Amino acid sequence: MPWTEMKKDELEKQYSPSCWSHRMSADDVVKAHVTALKEGTVRARGLAQTLLNVPYGEGDGEKLDVYIPRTNSLDVPLVIYIHGGYWQFLSKEESGFMAVPLIEKGVVVVAVGYDIAPKGNMDLMVSQVRKSVVSVVGQYSHISGLYLCGHSAGAHLAAMVLSTDWSQYGITPQIKGAFLVSGIYDLLPILSTYVNDPLKMTQEVAVRNSPSKLVPQLKCSSSSCHIVVAVAENDSPEFRTQSEEYYKTLEEAGLNVTLEHVANTDHFNIIERLVEGEYHLTKLLLKMMGKS
Repeated sequence: MPWTEMKKDELEKQYSPSCWSHRMSADDVVKAHVTALKEGTVRARGLAQTLLNVPYGEGDGEKLDVYIPRTNSLDVPLVIYIHGGYWQFLSKEESGFMAVPLIEKGVVVVAVGYDIAPKGNMDLMVSQVRKSVVSVVGQYSHISGLYLCGHSAGAHLAAMVLSTDWSQYGITPQIKGAFLVSGIYDLLPILSTYVNDPLKMTQEVAVRNSPSKLVPQLKCSSSSCHIVVAVAENDSPEFRTQSEEYYKTLEEAGLNVTLEHVANTDHFNIIERLVEGEYHLTKLLLKMMGKS
């Protein structure tokens, strides 16, 4: 059933990822998610050299954490991770976990902070993540390749980065690859749900911040980027539709895009498992970077 025909309570359920996990109850899966991300980040901070709270702008929330491998290699790719949390939860403080397997392969990981709602609105968050990418490119010009990874709301923000008109920034980041994991690419369905309560998006704001409506700009800005759209087997039908339709739109536009249905995962452990070197998406990311 298309979302336009769903009653409000059904739409709310479709956009409540914790209701669809087969592993544990809705409350428990969210608590376990936060714990897993925090523990992974603590591990990463023990393994890597870190630069924490590096400013990329003037605002209090405009800071990022850098996880640097102990390597003398000149072939050093860098991946920017944009956290999820429905634009109103989580932070960079529990977003370093994916550095655990990547550090030993000589990959730099940058976890970006941004002003979540209600402090930040959608336009601000999009502008902040774009600014963070420009800052990273300016500071790390010697890297061998720039990659993005975002989860859930972070996948939306990563897709918005790919869809940036860089002319106003004076720099065009060459993003080689992007992993968009269990994301939302059309914001219109969530306007009438609880998700929008702190965001307070109007239809106009939702349309201009929907990657699904910005594919011509993405094609112009990021045509050489290899995009992986990944979705969990136990994501909700509506989340799966969001990924499948965005993938189709990108494919029809002639972009280099692949769709990954990740078996035996839900909305949460599809990203938590990036702490594991043998996990399917970790291996895919390393292969994309030439580090497998």
